[in-house]
Amino acid sequence: MSSGSLVISPDFQHILRVLNTNIDGRRKVMYALTAIPGVGRRFANIACKKAGVDFEKRAGELTPDEVEKVVAIIQNPKQFKIPAWFLNRQKDYKTGKYQQAFANTLQQKLREDLERLKKIRAHRGLRHYWGIRVRGQHTKSTGRRGKTMAATKK
Repeated sequence: MSSGSLVISPDFQHILRVLNTNIDGRRKVMYALTAIPGVGRRFANIACKKAGVDFEKRAGELTPDEVEKVVAIIQNPKQFKIPAWFLNRQKDYKTGKYQQAFANTLQQKLREDLERLKKIRAHRGLRHYWGIRVRGQHTKSTGRRGKTMAATKK
């Protein structure tokens, strides 16, 4: 039989629970890991390479040791020689450290950042608070489904 056979091995898992996230076991490992918030395709790719996981494997075919190895790499990327510029939380505001924010930590960090911006009354923070576009988009004619902030017609 070929390696891409449709026969499912007895230890195949359809859903894996990794870092508080359900992962689809039928997808290939690299793409399955992208279901974890804070882990994109490139970070999943480098994590799989560092763990020595075969890219042709499906996530459900991973052994518990391989899963542990991938999780360890995602949690401590600098210990596995992943460069600082590759991480998604560079020079953290409070700690000044470079780290990879993922799963629950990612939501917590984003919330803290927004609260800080609102607290110091920064322009970005105020626009988040008002619920209008933050990144310099035009608001006169677009984005009218939420709040109406643009100039009204006379």
